[in-house]
Amino acid sequence: MEINSRFYGKELLINNYMHINIKATKIDLTPEIKDYVQKKMDMLNKYLGQIQVINVDFEVAMTTAHHNKGMIYRAEVNMELAGELLRVEKTEKNLFKAIDKVKDHLARSIRRYKDKRVDTPSRR
Repeated sequence: MEINSRFYGKELLINNYMHINIKATKIDLTPEIKDYVQKKMDMLNKYLGQIQVINVDFEVAMTTAHHNKGMIYRAEVNMELAGELLRVEKTEKNLFKAIDKVKDHLARSIRRYKDKRVDTPSRR
């Protein structure tokens, strides 16, 4: 696993084909958070298969949700695939729970994307 600093300060290389650019807003990007995001995004490789991932931006943030009490965390991912941008955003009172929900929803989005590609007849 290779770690480079380029985009938002952190870029992680996963399986030589998927880059995850991690950004933290209003919270510190700790090694624990980076490792957790990396672990969860690694789990998506089984759904991706041979699909080429062009870019992945993952943002974790503490929001100012004035209508909710306490700290509210937001996790957002934008995954750019060939011909499509998959975007998922979730908010929770626990940051790690928000990351889990983003991963679960993104897995469903990837499956729908693959089904759409298989079901769509090619034009000649």
